[in-house]
Amino acid sequence: MPASALVAALPPALRARMTPAEMRRIGRFLLAGGFAAFVNWAARFPLNMVMPFEASVLVAYGVGMVVGFFLYRLFVFEAKTGDARSQLWKFLVVNAVGAVEVWLLTILFVRVVAPAMGWTLWVEPISHAAAIGIGAATSYVGHRLLTFRGV
Repeated sequence: MPASALVAALPPALRARMTPAEMRRIGRFLLAGGFAAFVNWAARFPLNMVMPFEASVLVAYGVGMVVGFFLYRLFVFEAKTGDARSQLWKFLVVNAVGAVEVWLLTILFVRVVAPAMGWTLWVEPISHAAAIGIGAATSYVGHRLLTFRGV
């Protein structure tokens, strides 16, 4: 489905905010966020060798979060000149919510959804990746409205 069709399907108030500049920002967010999400996902594997799965999901989120902050600040929201401390504080708040969301979804998928479906192949990596993907959408909204508001 082309981006224009997706924008047309949005409610009018939201559609009005989907300027070409905002669409480019969303594209940059997907690229930068995709890289940060990959770092998050990949970091869990070595962490899982030295700590329980549940803990490795949270620590890996923190690793991806550090990468994400710098990428979002420099390339997505172009906030190079803003107050980095204020942005960092807000970034941490948004990501604390995101970390809880990703952790809960991952555990839900691994402990409830997969067993209910009889799914046994690569449950932990796929569950973690799916939860990161879902968390990306809410993170964009949080960073756009709070962390880098007005940028």
